[in-house]
Amino acid sequence: MRKLKLQMQLSVDGFVAGLNGEMDWMEWNWDDELKNYVTGLTDSADCIVLGRHLAEGFIPHWSAVAENPADPSFDFGKKMCNYPKIVFSRSMKNSEWANTSLAEGDFSEVITNLKNGKGKDILVYGGAAFAASLIKAGLIDEFHLFLNPAVVGKGMSIFTDLEQKQNLNLVKSLSFGCGIVLLCYTPRTNYDIR
Repeated sequence: MRKLKLQMQLSVDGFVAGLNGEMDWMEWNWDDELKNYVTGLTDSADCIVLGRHLAEGFIPHWSAVAENPADPSFDFGKKMCNYPKIVFSRSMKNSEWANTSLAEGDFSEVITNLKNGKGKDILVYGGAAFAASLIKAGLIDEFHLFLNPAVVGKGMSIFTDLEQKQNLNLVKSLSFGCGIVLLCYTPRTNYDIR
């Protein structure tokens, strides 16, 4: 079965964006070790799922990067453009973006069908509301949380709408030279209550 892997940038106080979607607190001075980790995570998948709000910025951004060979992220931009992307939206009727389709039907059913299909794993980049819905439904198999060295104070969280506790197992933690700390978790399905 394919895994659904969430890749998300977070502030130290657990926000994915400021109250108005600000992301100016994110650290982008990545060292090679962090870039290699993200590349490996990306290479473990062959499909990206996104909510509409994030897709509207994410897809045009990487399309522009992929058209500029002088951009330091050119190769990664081409990869992002070439990956099949599925956008979850209630308001969009069609997609103008290359290699992008719109999900139809209940998101939980669509994701479950994707996970049961053939291929590599599936990456989720967000946005906040979409990621929160996937977490609430218990659909995330791996959380790759990139903790940035910043405190936002108030903002958008992906964990606020949970109706019940979700226990996690820490699989890996890494710290990078730019101050970002990776915390990789999987859902804890079997645990002792003592």
